[in-house]
Amino acid sequence: MKRRTFLRRFGAASAAVSWVPSVSAGEPAATPAADASAKSTEVRLEWLRPRQIEAAMKQCPVLFQPLGTIEWHGYQNVVGLDAVKAHALCIQAAQRGGGLVAPPLFGGVGGLNEPHTFVMEPEDDVFSNLLRPWVERLCREAVRQGFRAVIILTGHYGAAQQIVVRELAARLTRILAVPVLGTPEYWLALDAGYLGDHAAWGETSLMLHLQPASVDLGQLGEAPHKGVHGRDPKTTATAADGRRLAETIIGRLAALASQMPQWDAATRERFLHAESALVARQLLLAGREKSTWAAWRNLAPMAPYGQLLVERKFEEIAGIAEKL
Repeated sequence: MKRRTFLRRFGAASAAVSWVPSVSAGEPAATPAADASAKSTEVRLEWLRPRQIEAAMKQCPVLFQPLGTIEWHGYQNVVGLDAVKAHALCIQAAQRGGGLVAPPLFGGVGGLNEPHTFVMEPEDDVFSNLLRPWVERLCREAVRQGFRAVIILTGHYGAAQQIVVRELAARLTRILAVPVLGTPEYWLALDAGYLGDHAAWGETSLMLHLQPASVDLGQLGEAPHKGVHGRDPKTTATAADGRRLAETIIGRLAALASQMPQWDAATRERFLHAESALVARQLLLAGREKSTWAAWRNLAPMAPYGQLLVERKFEEIAGIAEKL
């Protein structure tokens, strides 16, 4: 992604189910002992045998699909950060709220103009000839296999990537008649003060909590740091902040996983209306202002999005989308 674009965007902002866990929107859902047991549960689809998959799907037929790419994330972070981050969040959410996690997809729309970055499609390509059909096929296969909801979590979030993921999810909700949510992880923590960044305070803090061995802040010299857009991670990123953000995101993902397979047709239609209104507004502003980032210039109205989603207040989501 072009440096000036990121500075503009980030510089100033930091089927019935037999088992339904009780999960709050932003807090751990279990005692320490139960939480430790949950963390030992294998939920990665590729590591399970057929009967294990069948048992997990009987309890909660949700598939998480993490997305990312290979991209420069400062000298302090691994280049696979986006997908690694999304995968870790999905695993913990599935362990807590149910569901299974597909292998992460490394490859998205755009990327920084920095070393060690694989740009698979142009930065502003909201039409997407690679990511869109691939993820659509993954979702169609998930439904064919018997999953009754899909959560696509993208840890890579250029504007076009976000638009493509949300638009395809809304369209597949209509076509497949199961709820498909497509969102970047930070949209589930806007009210926790995370408005998205690139390799800065937010992403680096999350990795310090989720995968601490992957971060080496000692690799950073003095600011400004190459390919880092947002608050200086050297002086602001902490594992404690990462845990706080992760708990908000994971708690909401877990709550959604426990709910979505049970939504009736009317609830699914209300969800579809909200997500369609949001992405339609993003596309309208992008076309009108000739900038894919137009709908991100003021994210304040969307701060309650994550909580409203969990509480199924879909009409309120559609309403605040018009304020972007």
